[in-house]
Amino acid sequence: MRSTDSQCPECGATWIDGRTCTDDFHQLLAWEWDYQLLDVHHVLVLCFHLQHPSLYGPRMLDEAVTMLIRFQDEGISPAQMRREMAPSVDSGVRRFKIRGTPEAHGVYRHPVVWTMTVGGVVAAGPEHYSASVRAWADSMLASLKVSGNLP
Repeated sequence: MRSTDSQCPECGATWIDGRTCTDDFHQLLAWEWDYQLLDVHHVLVLCFHLQHPSLYGPRMLDEAVTMLIRFQDEGISPAQMRREMAPSVDSGVRRFKIRGTPEAHGVYRHPVVWTMTVGGVVAAGPEHYSASVRAWADSMLASLKVSGNLP
């Protein structure tokens, strides 16, 4: 059987036989539901979006990097993060777009070489899900630091 591998234009992951990063992300969301693996959902979504920065608006990408730092280095909880961010992201107050558009989307100042991508979490399987997502987040912080993209 012939392989139809290609590469993600945003994170650089190899897509094997047409399976994209979005396919892998949806697989992880399904595992969260099927196996009630919700303890790192916030980190999963954040990591996926940070590796695909066009999903965020320019300012939101910067905010998301700060969120990753706070989750990983400070151990802030998702509930605390929501409380702290609520006033600035309320749609009645916010003056920036959370979601990226073709005209205005997040871009890193310097290229990033990711050492782990969403496919690596899928490859580890549901039995290692939480540990894999945490390892992914740690690897992302390291990659952002090496690339010069941390504040």
